[in-house]
Amino acid sequence: MKTKNATGVGNAIDRVEGHLKVTGEATYASEFKVENKAYGQGINSTIAKGEIIGIDTSEAEKLKGVLKIITYKNAEKLKTFDKERPVLATDSIAPVLQSNKVHYYGEYVGFVVAETFEQAQYAASLVKLKYKEDATARFILGQNKDKAYNPSEESDHKRGNLKKGFSEADAIIEQTYNTPIEHQHPMELHATISSWNNGKVLVYASQQIVEDAVISISGTFQIPKKDVRVVAKYVGGGFGSKLNVERHLIMAVMASKMVGRPVQATVTRSQMFTNTGLRQSNIQVVKLGAKKTGELTGLLHETLAYTSTTQEFQEPCGSMSKMMYNVANAAVSERLVPLNLQQPFSMRAPGEATGSFALECAMDELAWKLKIDPVQFRIKNDTQEDLSQEKPFSSRLLVECLTIGADEFGWNKRQQKPRANKKGNWLIGYGVSAAARAAPFNETHAKVLLNLTNDTVTATLQMDATDIGTGSYTILAQTVSDCFNVPLEQVVVELGDSDFPITPGSGGSWGAASYCNGAKSACDNAIAGLKKNRNVPKDEDVSIAELLKMNQITSYESQSLAKPDSEFEKHSIFSFGANFTEVWVDKDTAMYKIKRMVNVGSAGKILNPKTAYGQVIGGLTMGAGMVIAEQTKVEPNFGNFITRSFADYHVPVNLDMANVDVIFLPEEDKIANQMGIKGIGELGITSVAASIANAIFNATGKRMRDLPITPEKLLMAEVEDGVTV
Repeated sequence: MKTKNATGVGNAIDRVEGHLKVTGEATYASEFKVENKAYGQGINSTIAKGEIIGIDTSEAEKLKGVLKIITYKNAEKLKTFDKERPVLATDSIAPVLQSNKVHYYGEYVGFVVAETFEQAQYAASLVKLKYKEDATARFILGQNKDKAYNPSEESDHKRGNLKKGFSEADAIIEQTYNTPIEHQHPMELHATISSWNNGKVLVYASQQIVEDAVISISGTFQIPKKDVRVVAKYVGGGFGSKLNVERHLIMAVMASKMVGRPVQATVTRSQMFTNTGLRQSNIQVVKLGAKKTGELTGLLHETLAYTSTTQEFQEPCGSMSKMMYNVANAAVSERLVPLNLQQPFSMRAPGEATGSFALECAMDELAWKLKIDPVQFRIKNDTQEDLSQEKPFSSRLLVECLTIGADEFGWNKRQQKPRANKKGNWLIGYGVSAAARAAPFNETHAKVLLNLTNDTVTATLQMDATDIGTGSYTILAQTVSDCFNVPLEQVVVELGDSDFPITPGSGGSWGAASYCNGAKSACDNAIAGLKKNRNVPKDEDVSIAELLKMNQITSYESQSLAKPDSEFEKHSIFSFGANFTEVWVDKDTAMYKIKRMVNVGSAGKILNPKTAYGQVIGGLTMGAGMVIAEQTKVEPNFGNFITRSFADYHVPVNLDMANVDVIFLPEEDKIANQMGIKGIGELGITSVAASIANAIFNATGKRMRDLPITPEKLLMAEVEDGVTV
């Protein structure tokens, strides 16, 4: 992609903070210069369920530099849950070290504070705990289906008459699809430097949502919100793992209060497996029925997932099935099983990433059974109404994504018959999948400060928004530059501080739309206010420098609140896309290569094609990772994770990835928001796994319904009935 030097919205400029990052000047959570800080290290349990009946800290306490060892016996009293298994939210309290109970293997049971990180880490290894194990611990989802429960009324969606729909079908498929536990693993480890000073808390932390972190900390310690400040200027990736406050942060704040010094806590990579969230495993049953002409008549999507025994989180795997296709008769349900494993929470595109694998593989299976081209099958069942909400879509260019993608990919060269396209020892297959992801727009406050010096205006934007590597600094600078018609060099963007105006933070594909509309609103208010003061007509084109001069001032402040309007509420707002994949499979070893990928997206106005491209490439890579190797394995006897480092939790590397083409369709959805922006960060991962699995079927004639698809699984799998070998 060519980089342009032009500023303003829509141009593919370099990241404005890029130089700071590559020179090490961008300050992440553990890099702030804080005097007299100590270091903390969490201690993890080595049983999955039971009680602590003895703690021996004597050897650790003798070590030079050890300041404090905190366990449930001497920990500060925190607010605890007032009911069994409360729903985990981004602003939930996070009590820790409050009892001798152990709920899962790896749960924090202590915290060591020392003068250095190495001292704290070594001392933590010397603390000896004695447990009384509970033999009723449960770890395996498939073995505990009888413990499933319905978490809420929203867990069930029904419309039409499903029995009637399936009775009208000429073809029906019903299959089970399994997705494993996965971990987010952002490049930057979870970390904090926390200070408690006379009841005032200052936290430098790696958090995606600053305001909710403030709420969580104040709620956990039962102190006023105004006494908590959270700073997250740069966040080195999150993928959902940094949406909520995790226990290392609470322990660091607690320790700071107890030792009277700032405390830094950095979660180790192995603790990123046990203490910072994950995507839970899912067992999904999908049943589809259609007429021989291709019209869907019935859809059933049932999901069984796990939650922890202490809190509840439901990954909405059926969210895409509810709204994606024109099927009048549908039933979508989700059930949970409490297990003695770490609490799951959101991972990039929670629900869509996993649910789309099941739905889009099932669509491919039914298209094969009907002998209909899978692209045409999806187009046949397109709809301009969200039947689950009984609302029209604000815009929906799914058909365009599929047709343009098919043309760009060369879909017309695909062989309908599996195993028909060969080159030497390679079996070549093409796969397709459709994608959709909700595109929220949430209330956002913003402040703009204007300063005039020697005819040059500097505009400073302040909001508590975060940049988790997605490009928030850049697209916000472009927005302000565009609004005031000033060069990018005259725009300063300050983010990630709870002292700044409140935003929804980063996550859920709402960041770009919310932030930029908030920024534009503050800029528009500044222009309107300056014009009003001097009776300048609203539509008169006057530079911002001239407006300041006309008002005889050299500085001006404007604040705003941007929020959805009534039209937004009347529509269903989604981004849409299509994925096309070519795979080559060795017919003897089942080793396979992802050779080509084409991704087409309709995601509203693209603020910066360069940063948007990076978001989609990242999503495609994570989607490929779901298929190639990513899985967290649970030891079935003790409940600990067998995969505990990047040596055994494999993620895609450059050689695993394909040649990728990304196409953004021109679209400005002014119903979605004033600027016509939609989310794109999570659309990029949605249904990628299905397109690869469908391509593998086209190459080999084998349906792979359990992720990841390893060569061993593929080699052992049977060719589907009706496929000629």
